[in-house]
Amino acid sequence: MASNVNGVKRILLRSGKSPYDAVPVERALHEDVFATNSGNLIFSDAAHKILETPRSEVASNGIATRVADAGRINEEYDVFVVPLANAFRPSFERQLERLTQLISKLKIPVVVPGVGAQTGVNYSADRLKPMQPTVYAFVSAVLEHSASIGVRGEFTERYLRDMGFRDVDVIGCPSMFLHGDGLTIREGGGPLGPGSRIAVNGSHDAVRKHKLGQIIDRTHARYPHLRFIGQNISEARQLHWRDMSHQNAALTTIPTHPDHPMYGEDKVRVYIDPTTWMEDLRGFDFSFGSRIHGNIAALLAGTPATVLCGDSRTLELCRYFEIPHRTLSKVPADLDPADLHAEADFGPLTRGHRERFDRFMNFLDKNGLENTFTHGDGGAAFEARMSKLAFPPGVRPWTGTDVAETATRMNWLQSQLTELATENAQLQRKLAKTSLLPSQRSTYQRARSAVGRPIKRALRPSR
Repeated sequence: MASNVNGVKRILLRSGKSPYDAVPVERALHEDVFATNSGNLIFSDAAHKILETPRSEVASNGIATRVADAGRINEEYDVFVVPLANAFRPSFERQLERLTQLISKLKIPVVVPGVGAQTGVNYSADRLKPMQPTVYAFVSAVLEHSASIGVRGEFTERYLRDMGFRDVDVIGCPSMFLHGDGLTIREGGGPLGPGSRIAVNGSHDAVRKHKLGQIIDRTHARYPHLRFIGQNISEARQLHWRDMSHQNAALTTIPTHPDHPMYGEDKVRVYIDPTTWMEDLRGFDFSFGSRIHGNIAALLAGTPATVLCGDSRTLELCRYFEIPHRTLSKVPADLDPADLHAEADFGPLTRGHRERFDRFMNFLDKNGLENTFTHGDGGAAFEARMSKLAFPPGVRPWTGTDVAETATRMNWLQSQLTELATENAQLQRKLAKTSLLPSQRSTYQRARSAVGRPIKRALRPSR
């Protein structure tokens, strides 16, 4: 276990990257620094800021879970903090099992702030029954290392209590406390009109299963300054590389697809860093859509937002924080965001923020963690350091008409080929020394084939 050198607690944080890492777009997309969804960085960056105090240092562990790292973690760190989103869902079960294996080998405290279960808006846990043993094992392992587990809202609390767990605290999501106990939403700007700047967000599932695609298209026709903000790694790769290899590329009715008119009009973005995301959203009049963290980003920027809830993970957070919301399945296809904007009441959200903030700080205190707002400078040093960094702007549609942009992408691909060629040569020499036969297709050949696809797409005439 770490020795708390000079009285400083070493905190290991599960996050795609440190908020201080200004990663170039190509590398960010190549390494998937936000674990398929850029919304993950909003709550991990917030957790980093909150936990960084004069008596604590925070380091990012990355998203990959390596059980073999348990010994090193025990030696180098004093606590492992694991902020999660909708981790109790079937598609995350394997990752949850690996996290459980790692936690079971740790000898240091493990704190989970804000995990959630995902099901429908009816809060039925039936679809989660097959993975209940996995969830039970994970929560049991966490509670062997901490005083309680923090959950996102009412449904997840009930879900765990029905399993017999009692040390469960409803704390929402760390992202909402990025600015501490204060939350100001700009209101009173008058009704939305054709000149208003509106941000819309939504998942591929929301477009496939509900009317969100139609809502976006009709809003686009009414509001010339509409912008769609995507969050998936596949969407970012579609914008930056025109990479159509992911199954999401089959959906042409979402604005991140090159066939959608908003793509050609440069009205689409995906952000690699929360800081540029929120900075851009400060210039908008309203945000709406089915992405919970897409709209939380707007609220943190002071921009009014309404969430269209399509599942329990969004609904329970909206209910807990009293964020204006509607049920996605019940809104009409001709929904006008002006109506959402007019009916949104942010009083309960802002008035209850201090109490929810105190509840979250109490959760951290109970689990032996200090926070910058109570024990530090309120995040001033964090913000000062962030202000000196140059983060890449939001990823925008690549039409192939800008020679400088094309050259940048080609240069990156060429550098990757050079590195892979060097690595391949080294491997070939090692194989020759050990008298092992190389595979029929070398590492370099396989890598060249992989990175060659973006080059072919770049040279292909635009449709």
